[in-house]
Amino acid sequence: MISQVLFGEHFEIFEKAEGWYRVKLAYDHYEGWITNSQIEPIDLVEYGKLNKEQTCVSVDLVQIMIHENSLFSIVLGSSMPHFKDHTCRLGKTAYRFEGNVKCPEKLSATRGIVENAYMFLHSPYLWGGRTPFGIDCSGFTQMVYKLAGIRLRRDAWQQAEQGSLIHLIDESRQGDLAFFDNEEGSIVHVGIILPNNQVIHASGKVRIDSLDHHGIFNSETKKYTHNLRLIKRFV
Repeated sequence: MISQVLFGEHFEIFEKAEGWYRVKLAYDHYEGWITNSQIEPIDLVEYGKLNKEQTCVSVDLVQIMIHENSLFSIVLGSSMPHFKDHTCRLGKTAYRFEGNVKCPEKLSATRGIVENAYMFLHSPYLWGGRTPFGIDCSGFTQMVYKLAGIRLRRDAWQQAEQGSLIHLIDESRQGDLAFFDNEEGSIVHVGIILPNNQVIHASGKVRIDSLDHHGIFNSETKKYTHNLRLIKRFV
């Protein structure tokens, strides 16, 4: 698994093979394979409308979606296309949703980003994951920012190419993203800066550690676990 498609996210289909579709997500242009049983076809007109529409998202950890007489669960950060009066629509299919939905503005407060991050605290690490039941480092930052109405790309190195560069850690503020590299100089990790020289990031689980100009210091092992490369601001 390289990533996850959440409810309501739309994509293009490029290839079909034995019950699988190769798709590219409109949200972050990530490509991968998905089973044909997990899609709801829409036409190009609808696809264009979704590309222009502000993304409303579910903000409950888990909530029930209703379609006719069927019930199924969706997770935090799922998209709600054409959401109005507790109803969203995928193509011609309507879904009833009684949970909490947020249609975020792009200029959200940095405090909102930190509050979103705490919703994922202690979520287990899962390569390719994007939900509170399993998430990786860049999936974590992407989903936290999605809840604030800010679109990030999927991988840490891709996110490092976005935003405005902050030259000194003393100039950083809560909600900025800190990026970390390996011995070869490649960006391999990302976390969200918190107040009081701390960072929240997905490493084993979503956890809070200390941060300084060297990198992330794990208070449990008493060791540095990640080397700080750069800091970017998005708000």
